[in-house]
Amino acid sequence: MAGFRPATVDVWGLPFARVTLEQSIDWIGELVARGEPEYLITANLNYVMLAAQQASLRELSRGAIGVLADGMPIVWRSRIGSRIGASEALPERVAGSEMIYRIAERSARDGWRIYFLGAAPGIAQRCADALLERNPGMQIAGVESPPFRQLTAAEEAEQEERIRAARPDVLLVAFGQPKGEQWIAARYKRLGVPVSIQLGASFDFVAGAARRAPLAWQKVGMEWAYRMLSDPRRLVPRYAENAAFLAKTVVSDTYVSLFRRTSIPSEP
Repeated sequence: MAGFRPATVDVWGLPFARVTLEQSIDWIGELVARGEPEYLITANLNYVMLAAQQASLRELSRGAIGVLADGMPIVWRSRIGSRIGASEALPERVAGSEMIYRIAERSARDGWRIYFLGAAPGIAQRCADALLERNPGMQIAGVESPPFRQLTAAEEAEQEERIRAARPDVLLVAFGQPKGEQWIAARYKRLGVPVSIQLGASFDFVAGAARRAPLAWQKVGMEWAYRMLSDPRRLVPRYAENAAFLAKTVVSDTYVSLFRRTSIPSEP
């Protein structure tokens, strides 16, 4: 896959890479081998909604080497688009919560050095330990859970120096959306890490601090509902906003597709 750069499909204003999970891991391997600093984004419906509201986030997304579809509504929308004349559909969901396990496997196999940054105190270490237990030989470049406050300029400089000194191949960040993506985009060039990725709740899932939905829920695209029920106070407001955004975009997309069909002149 030398020089691999996948085709993209525009879904709700973001250029999603048309890749499978396995292809995305191979792509990361290429970027590690190349050695130039880049970042990937795993975008779920909440991220798409935030990007629709914030021009700066859309620009940040286009600056990434790739945007991966971490949400079944995004995949479904691409498939609807392909039937009305848009680009080819996305092949599958590329979930960050699955990607983290595959990155650990490749670290053990190919020697990728991984730096874990973020999440609540102790979670990043538990995540790294759990992945190492599953993948003996995984290379841990560093583990750090910064305090939940704004770091001082001196603390930020020291943090960046620690990351640079550790020389990771992959930097995994768990700062939440869109803070993690914004943090990476502002620093990835001076950190010099070949691949940086914000993986949200993946640290918590691996560490056992949060549960992923059962496979049956995942297959029908209802993982969001399982997560919402597991933490309703925090997640109900967010998912209600996501649902309103989805309903609005579906209505808008339906109107546009009907307009395009009715505006096409008939054959003489």
